[in-house]
Amino acid sequence: MSRWAAPVAGVVASAVLTGLIWLLGRRLDDVALLPDQGAAWYYWKLPEPTVWTRLSAWAGYAAHQIAFWWMIYYAQTRVRRHVTGLHPINVVALAVNAGFVALHVLQTHLFYDGLAQDVSIFSSQGSVILLLVVVLVMENRRRGMFLGRPAPIGREVVDLARRYHGYLFSWAAVYTFWYHPAESTTGHLIGFFYMFLLLVQGSLFLTRAHTGRWWTLTLELTVVVHGTLVALMTSGPDGMWPMFLFGFLGVFVITQMHGLGLSRPVRGLLAACYGGSLLAVYAVRGDLWGAAGEAVRIPAIEYALAGILALLTWAGLRAARRVRGRPRRAGVR
Repeated sequence: MSRWAAPVAGVVASAVLTGLIWLLGRRLDDVALLPDQGAAWYYWKLPEPTVWTRLSAWAGYAAHQIAFWWMIYYAQTRVRRHVTGLHPINVVALAVNAGFVALHVLQTHLFYDGLAQDVSIFSSQGSVILLLVVVLVMENRRRGMFLGRPAPIGREVVDLARRYHGYLFSWAAVYTFWYHPAESTTGHLIGFFYMFLLLVQGSLFLTRAHTGRWWTLTLELTVVVHGTLVALMTSGPDGMWPMFLFGFLGVFVITQMHGLGLSRPVRGLLAACYGGSLLAVYAVRGDLWGAAGEAVRIPAIEYALAGILALLTWAGLRAARRVRGRPRRAGVR
């Protein structure tokens, strides 16, 4: 089996599942919701939740999360080798994730509410941001952090992120998926398609496809499409969509494109296209000064979080070594 067969099939399956949510979406038109109350308010939740609406969402999420974590643990402890095709546990993981997607769609149409009824909207957004930041740390040695040059992050920090990232990434995807009811607005559909791709990636552990540089870059860049389109739909053409477009593309120019084996002229051309597009868009908007502030906001946040995460991980590892190496007191067992 080609290493591309599973990702391609995963993209097709993700599109089919997204289409299923769209087809069933009209059945939710009669659900009464409260008026929108601002940026910190999640609109798609019941005005009067019940024990059963809450239990259906949290029980479904917990079962999905535990099952995914168990499969990752099984692969790390029992399989432990990479293959070009798929291990049997990969097939199981893909089927289990598809089953839980179908379960959440059914749960939405029976009970509607997702996890959003009980947790902040920023927790859902933050989980995906954390995922992207951990990828920056994981890939620091291979592609660097700034224009191909690695940040001073210790090998043990990167190794720890590589060893355990599957648990964190599966949580980010599963939590965000169950956070939302299976609504069929354009923003939801784009987000669900992205989450399905992440679930596919998470199911391909210990395969060559899982580490394919073009496939993983596609997953990183999908957030550009999602963030830009959602911002455009919610705030209109005069809104903050350029911040998401040029912010996430800025990370691509600064970091991500340097892990693809592209020649220096090609990378220079991509950087020039990025800079020219940025200036053109903000010139049309009559806000060239705003370009400086908006375009650097997302990269600055991601790189700052990557540094903080690396520092905290290093401190934690150092503290753990000291605890393990501390001599026992006499008479204490």
